[in-house]
Amino acid sequence: MSKDDIKDKVQIIDKDLDLSNAGRGVWLVKVPKYIAQKWEKAPSNMDVGKLRISKTPGQKAQVSLSLTPAVLALDPEEKIPTEHVLDVSQVTKQTLGVFSHMAPAEAAAAAAAAAAAAGGNSTENSTSASQVSAAPTDNEKLYMEGRIVQKLECRPIADTCYMKLKLESIRKASEPQRRVQPIDKIVQNYKPVKDHAHNIEYRERKKAEGKKARDDKNAVMDMLFNAFEKHQYYNIKDLVKITNQPISYLKEILKDVCDYNMKNPHKNMWELKKEYRHYKTEEKKEEDGEEHKSGSDSD
Repeated sequence: MSKDDIKDKVQIIDKDLDLSNAGRGVWLVKVPKYIAQKWEKAPSNMDVGKLRISKTPGQKAQVSLSLTPAVLALDPEEKIPTEHVLDVSQVTKQTLGVFSHMAPAEAAAAAAAAAAAAGGNSTENSTSASQVSAAPTDNEKLYMEGRIVQKLECRPIADTCYMKLKLESIRKASEPQRRVQPIDKIVQNYKPVKDHAHNIEYRERKKAEGKKARDDKNAVMDMLFNAFEKHQYYNIKDLVKITNQPISYLKEILKDVCDYNMKNPHKNMWELKKEYRHYKTEEKKEEDGEEHKSGSDSD
């Protein structure tokens, strides 16, 4: 499939990207899991923390984060550290950016709110809102919020609360997922057996057949010739079943009267030597076919 065919099947829509904030520097902060879970539960209008930056001349700036009591009150039973230190590192060999996406419904609502705030009579406002809501998905907005200039890793202060939190996490991780529990009913189980029925049957059949004895060579050759009258090629396993002879003794006889095929399409199969074959040639087969046709026409 060519690139043109792919372009025809996949519809590519070009959209505008708002780069008004492209020059703004932003921080990429990695926070512990317990803080992320708290922030996910918090409503959008809640203050979740306070960031403090301490600058000392000639030294690197110290950045710290304190969680607000409102966030801690979301789940009072869970005790988590409140004070954290942020390790700052510069982004030098990478170009990273932060992008935001506004869905068509959100864009339509924002446009409707802006139109309502702009003033005017109620009829005009309702008309503009309906036009915005009926607009196609082209209202989708893409923004570049800024360029990442620093990476920060939030690290809790090793106090008593943090040690208890780590101890609890280690205890939960060490708990086995499978537990022994009592049952009040019989469970269907299968006891191991010493030997299976099909194995016993196979051994009994082998014992009944007895040990394979070597028959007279001429008798074995007669059995082989009778078999090759039915089929042109045979596998050694099939010939052992037909003649009921030991495989080593049978191979000695086969080397005298048969050829072993080493190539496809009849690889690893035995065939009678040319001097023992009595197959009809293709010409005779065609003549026999024509005679059969002429006989049927005369009838």
